[in-house]
Amino acid sequence: MTTSGTPVAIRSGAYEAHIASIGATLRTLTHDGRDLIVPFDADEVRPGFRGATLAPWPNRVVDGRYTFAGEEYRLSLTEPQRGHALHGLVAWLDFAVAEAGPDAATLTAEVVPQAGYPWRVRVEVTYRLDADGLTQTVVATNLSEDAAPYGTGPHPYLVAGAAPLDDWTFELPASEVLEVTADRLAPTDLVEVAGSARFDWRTPRTLGAVEIDHAFTGLARTGGVAAARVTDPSGTGVEMTWGEELPWVQIHTADQPDGAANPAHRIGLAVEPMTCAPDAFNDDRYDFGTGLIVLEPGAAATGSWRIAAL
Repeated sequence: MTTSGTPVAIRSGAYEAHIASIGATLRTLTHDGRDLIVPFDADEVRPGFRGATLAPWPNRVVDGRYTFAGEEYRLSLTEPQRGHALHGLVAWLDFAVAEAGPDAATLTAEVVPQAGYPWRVRVEVTYRLDADGLTQTVVATNLSEDAAPYGTGPHPYLVAGAAPLDDWTFELPASEVLEVTADRLAPTDLVEVAGSARFDWRTPRTLGAVEIDHAFTGLARTGGVAAARVTDPSGTGVEMTWGEELPWVQIHTADQPDGAANPAHRIGLAVEPMTCAPDAFNDDRYDFGTGLIVLEPGAAATGSWRIAAL
């Protein structure tokens, strides 16, 4: 047992990944020894949500309050500086390692009924390596007698190469972005990205000094799959792909409030495919589809994404 939980290592060809049981977290991912995500040490408390699995909601529940099936609920404010409930309830749970093999591992945990979320949900996370990269699959099963609100997503920070993030080229086939308030990142309006130097990445271009911490949707797909790519001037890069069950993706340039004085400032590009929009638990507030999943008793929902070297 390490500070980050039970360590699990998997390998396949040129790929190697290390998983930490706390939060079913992807701690490292390399290809031929090159980092594809921002890593952290096994004997280190995970920095923020770096690599964590997010469930039963990704992103934020604004003010930690929502109404579901006619009942009002109030969650703990786990993002106190902005006053929101952030990134679900499993990111700091110690998952059990159910299976571990040379190239795959499955971890499980349960969300227990609690104030603000009175449902029991089993979360199963599988990591699998092959020649196409690392695939992560999350399956959530509602073990309660009542329907439960649900969403999921990952939180990796991609690393294109040795150059600074400002020099990387980014591509994201998203036609819409969710505008948010500057101070609290609370959702306001869903708008087109067309004509926006900050938000239109449908044609690959250099990130430069742009600052992004926004959710995108309206994703163009090939065979049902959306792809985000980031590349280094040297020619190396990373691709992240995901299926239609994840209609949203949060992009964050990892800007820190104290700027360059913080070693984590712009250290990688967070690409977070999500089954639902930020604040989806308050679906009735918005005039667009948030993608909120309603898990019926005994029902399961699956989300899957892949990270691969370019």
